[in-house]
Amino acid sequence: MLSRRARLGRARSCDLVTCRLAGTGGDAVAETVKGPQDTLLDEAARELYLDVLRRGGGVESDEVAERDRDALRRLVEIGLVVPRVADRGFTAVSPRAVADRIGLEMRAEAVRLLAGSDQVNGRFSDLIQAYDQLAPAPVGRPAPEWVHGLEQIQKRIARLLSECRTDLITVQPGHRPAEILDVALQQDLPFLRRGGTLRTIYQPTALTAPATVCYATEVGKLGGQVRVLDEPFQRTIILDRRIAVIPAGDDPTAAVFLEDPAVVAHLVRVFERDWERAETPRWADARRTDTAGSPGGRIGALMAQGLTQGMVARRLGLSERTVAGHLARLRNRYGARTLYQLGWLMRTAEHGADVVDDRSGGIG
Repeated sequence: MLSRRARLGRARSCDLVTCRLAGTGGDAVAETVKGPQDTLLDEAARELYLDVLRRGGGVESDEVAERDRDALRRLVEIGLVVPRVADRGFTAVSPRAVADRIGLEMRAEAVRLLAGSDQVNGRFSDLIQAYDQLAPAPVGRPAPEWVHGLEQIQKRIARLLSECRTDLITVQPGHRPAEILDVALQQDLPFLRRGGTLRTIYQPTALTAPATVCYATEVGKLGGQVRVLDEPFQRTIILDRRIAVIPAGDDPTAAVFLEDPAVVAHLVRVFERDWERAETPRWADARRTDTAGSPGGRIGALMAQGLTQGMVARRLGLSERTVAGHLARLRNRYGARTLYQLGWLMRTAEHGADVVDDRSGGIG
């Protein structure tokens, strides 16, 4: 900060320049010394200062044109020129000294502002408290709800389905018992009659499951869409794109009900990706169970491709015990000693060749 003597000197300089400019015929205007934040020169003041330097570092009052009076006041306020006491002139001051002084003033001002900033919250504390009491508390994200027990899960899903209005999405891997599909049909048909949209994805084994074929045929009559996807996926139910139901890890008797918008939106995106890759079968023709379309046929074909028994089970949504049972029956049927030989024999039979002759010719 400026010393008392320096402040008095600057104020006296401003008084002198006001009086001397008044003597040139202009109006005397009282000016206040500006703070350090107001120290940038405009173009007119810069040009006037350079003109004073070209005149040898001084200028007389009567040499200052009418249009330059404000610029001269500005130079005096900043301290780049000072009035001479002996006459009516002005003398230029080193800009370096002025810059050092202004920098010191700005640093002092910054310290003062920084010290005052620590007290701002305290001065507003009563207002902050009053506002917080008035403003509603922010709503947090809904927490996942874990439901245990198949009966409790089915009851909860049934209640949600009765409240579902526009969109029902289900992803159903593996085998679904006929009694479960009967219940699903009783719930889904009224939903479709109310104008809802139903989309479901099954795995290809559904094509040889009579109860699933019946379900798909009946919902299809009311606009429901059922597709098959030959890939592993997780069981999921999404209602009105608002609530999702997924398995609770490896526990088959527990489910998690989710309402977090971000999580539900992610599950919908996953479904839409799978839906685009899924195929739409002709469910009316799916009741035929030939070799290629049967679970045993698909198991043999996948094993011939090099997949392990566990990988086949996950791909088709079956248990490993079920896959092993199908393989045992197929090996007995075709007389195969190895799984690779089984695949070869099944492909040969599919093309209508004589299996016994091909094997004999190949060996002999």
